[in-house]
Amino acid sequence: MSERDKSKVVAGMPVELFWGYIAVAIFMTGDGIEIAFLSKYLTGIGFSPGQAAELFTVYGLTAAVSSWLSGALAETFHPRKLMAFGTVWWIAFHALFLTFGLAHRDSLLMNVFYGIRGIAYPLFYYGFYYWIVQRTPPARLASALGWVWSMFVLGYGTLSSFIPSLTIPAIGFLPTLWTSILWVAAGGILAVLTMKDTRNTAPYGGHGPRTHLREIAKSITLITTDRNMFFALVIRVTCNLSLFGFPVIMPLFYTSKEGGFTMQQWLHIYSLLFAVQLFTNIAWGIIGDRIGWMRQIRWAGFVGCGVTTLTFYYLPLWMPGNMAIGILAAVLFAITITAFVPMGAIFPTLAPEHKGAAVSVQNLGGGLGNFTPPAIATALIGVWGIEGVVICYSVLYFASAILTVFIKLDQPGHTRQSRATVVEQKIAA
Repeated sequence: MSERDKSKVVAGMPVELFWGYIAVAIFMTGDGIEIAFLSKYLTGIGFSPGQAAELFTVYGLTAAVSSWLSGALAETFHPRKLMAFGTVWWIAFHALFLTFGLAHRDSLLMNVFYGIRGIAYPLFYYGFYYWIVQRTPPARLASALGWVWSMFVLGYGTLSSFIPSLTIPAIGFLPTLWTSILWVAAGGILAVLTMKDTRNTAPYGGHGPRTHLREIAKSITLITTDRNMFFALVIRVTCNLSLFGFPVIMPLFYTSKEGGFTMQQWLHIYSLLFAVQLFTNIAWGIIGDRIGWMRQIRWAGFVGCGVTTLTFYYLPLWMPGNMAIGILAAVLFAITITAFVPMGAIFPTLAPEHKGAAVSVQNLGGGLGNFTPPAIATALIGVWGIEGVVICYSVLYFASAILTVFIKLDQPGHTRQSRATVVEQKIAA
């Protein structure tokens, strides 16, 4: 591949990173095999809904820490090496989770090994994410990130939900969980063999580990001293509340008497939810670059998800077992949840002089976004039930829409002022 080809961006995707995008899709297929059925399986073998939610909460906590550190680790060791390490880590602790935790129904060991496994996927995914940030022109960053989110959901949700709908009836739950190792290994091997950085520049590892540790410390400073960065972190945490909260509660609801669906029907609905995102992620990335990232996030993202989070629960509740209604609810939610694609582009734009620290803040928000939804479910499901958890997610979406008004952002290639700037000017006048 020539240097000219390496610098090309086709439909928003950096050509030189093509195989990395494919590797992400394969890896995340394995990582997400259990998301649509694990909580239902656990309650079926004697665990309470609260214990199932607790498992996801522990996983989210370790993923949050790993996500925060992954940007600096990618700078220090290079994304390719970080992706390889994440692959080995994932395989090892997934095997321990299945062998010593789930197979023996040991709650403590399940939490320990599944939680430690949570460290692995951010190393792989956010290692590549950082690679994209380094190699994409700022004005096209939302489009490039739209592609990586599409590859993420192609694996994590689309294939990872559809495949169990075929394998569970054929081989059962536990063997299906073992097959995920094959997907993760394939994604890791593809990344290691195909992703090479042959440019003369050395943005990775160009400084010592102490420099990158200072970037991590700088990320804390940005959060505490920069109002825009703090608010951006908050909305980054809340933007995926339902995306990571639904796997905890919705398998229980959809396959209950109130929901009226079989497990196979639920898996097909959940797979379709992610299949739609393959297209809407890319579309919203392109649209956001044109109409404004924050405007899109506020209205299509937060207000939209506030509504579709409710419809995802109440439509099937009103018409149980109706596949057309289940599909409609999934499509509506998929359209709105992908409007958050520009979120990753906001952080390096807010602090271009500290891009590594800004990406660390973004990754921390993404990791906390894995932790917060199941934590809310753990706290509320025993008191308010699934309906109370859904309403809580929706209220937080609407509150976050209001919060976006106060974030000042100068988007590259987009001259419109943020709503916050207009508000401040009116107050000053």
